[in-house]
Amino acid sequence: MGGVTRFMHIVKRDLHLAMRQGMDSLMVVMFFVLAVVLFPFGVGPEPNVLARIAAGVIWVAALLSSMLSLERLFQTDYEDGSLELLTLAPLSLEIVVLAKITTHWLTTGLPLIVAAPLLAVLLNMEPDGFGVMIAALALGTPTLSLIGAVGAALILGSRRGGVLLSLLILPLYIPVLIFGVSAVDAAIGGYEVNAQLLILGGFLLGALPLCPFAAAAGLRQAVE
Repeated sequence: MGGVTRFMHIVKRDLHLAMRQGMDSLMVVMFFVLAVVLFPFGVGPEPNVLARIAAGVIWVAALLSSMLSLERLFQTDYEDGSLELLTLAPLSLEIVVLAKITTHWLTTGLPLIVAAPLLAVLLNMEPDGFGVMIAALALGTPTLSLIGAVGAALILGSRRGGVLLSLLILPLYIPVLIFGVSAVDAAIGGYEVNAQLLILGGFLLGALPLCPFAAAAGLRQAVE
């Protein structure tokens, strides 16, 4: 069985498990929706105010939502012993990690992208920002999953892992947040957005080869 076939097999397996334990994915989307919906109650219903903060609210909510399921990314396999078997499998652990990151994005990042335009309407975002917001989230959310996987691997087996995970990865999420919001604001203001999208793409291209290796090293340390 080739490497690509094994990769797809792991993705399908994890997707099947995620569908059976559907509450995790549903919880992520519900948190995203509730976090955005609460902002109008806090800052007031003025359309101009909501439109001005819409991009930042959606991005911050998406960032926090993507963190909810990160702690469980490798935890289940670690607890039932599957992780030790995966480290001994003929497929490299880096590919296994990449498959799990892919599943995490499909079950968290992709639903957030689908829900974001509806919430943007709620926040009275200008229509000019919709397309760029979706493009920025499509580039940014995989990067969040990649970076988060490194943190999830490093805190594996530790107590109070959720708090430690937040402290590890939140500072690394900030550049993605800044350029994601900047891209939407630039589009709404009528400015060019190519620079921001290229930077987000650069973050993704940089994280794609580096994060699976870093996460795999953390997993090897955890199972030793």
